[in-house]
Amino acid sequence: MTVAKPASLTLDEFLVLPETKPASEYIDGEIIQKPMPKNRHSRLQAKLIDAINKVAEAQRIAYAFPELRCTFGGRSIVPDIAVFCWSNITLDEQGEPLDDVVSAPDWAIAILSPDQSSNRVTGNLLHCLTHGCQLGWLVDPGDRSILVFKPQQQPELFSHEEPLQVLDGIELSLSSAQIFGWLQMNA
Repeated sequence: MTVAKPASLTLDEFLVLPETKPASEYIDGEIIQKPMPKNRHSRLQAKLIDAINKVAEAQRIAYAFPELRCTFGGRSIVPDIAVFCWSNITLDEQGEPLDDVVSAPDWAIAILSPDQSSNRVTGNLLHCLTHGCQLGWLVDPGDRSILVFKPQQQPELFSHEEPLQVLDGIELSLSSAQIFGWLQMNA
């Protein structure tokens, strides 16, 4: 969904606008509101964040943030999950993370919603990779597949039991079958 914008809205002007629910992103001069997450999206997001943080946070390897605004390279986007290596989380004097993130996540995860443009989401993942992101996932609950992006490589499609690549240093073994198995509430 595209929201009406002034003719010459800049990124700086966008950043002072009030936040919307669901979040709006600034992409190529346009304000685009993300669709409202639905059950499958929310469940996969929560389970992935929990799985990543369970193994990465205690060892201070990385941390997975839900719906974190990241502004870099002329865009302001809100990945469904933004994973940052511990050393790339900018802290204030009290050791708390700064609110404004001005870099690409190390690992960006997008979970496709039914009414979301896969090309626009893929464009955001490619933008992340161009600006220092090490890994991108496009999770598609509709066809139970995960497209994995790495810098300067062809994307790989995963839809079975083969292990997915995760961020270096995170000891986590996941397959697309396992991830989509999380949708079964009676399992």
